[in-house]
Amino acid sequence: MKTKTTIKIELTDSEKQKMRVNKIAIKDIPNYAVDEIEVLLGISSERAREIYALIEFQMIPSIGIRFAEDLISMGYYSINDLKGKDGAMLTDEFELLKGYWIDPCVENQFRLAVHYANTGDNSKKWWDFTEERKKFRLENGYPSSRPQKAWHETLQIKSKK
Repeated sequence: MKTKTTIKIELTDSEKQKMRVNKIAIKDIPNYAVDEIEVLLGISSERAREIYALIEFQMIPSIGIRFAEDLISMGYYSINDLKGKDGAMLTDEFELLKGYWIDPCVENQFRLAVHYANTGDNSKKWWDFTEERKKFRLENGYPSSRPQKAWHETLQIKSKK
């Protein structure tokens, strides 16, 4: 797996200290099994799994911490979990989970993540899937269960509170 130069992750002070003591760099986390991370950092298996996933998902070109967190919120903890999935269906599932429809660029990210999981091709970025997404949605539309509000409408509501 190609290493990215910038991976973001929020670690507790204790986790940071244990990484220093064990001489582990964030970029090295994917070289360890989740149970090894758990022991080395003295954390729960759930937290170790989350840390591993946050880092592994950010290894996908043009995927950042927020989208990695979104994948985890959907129950995905490794790139392998995305093999055989469909980017459009993941988008529809995510919108239902969030309760609002998302920026179309996020669908591109789902498509990229699935493409990467299936091929290992690290030459593409999320914007390379724009035409594919547009064509698919023009031909197939969105499911009738799609939430009615857009992401930007929910941001306006939150900012007024």
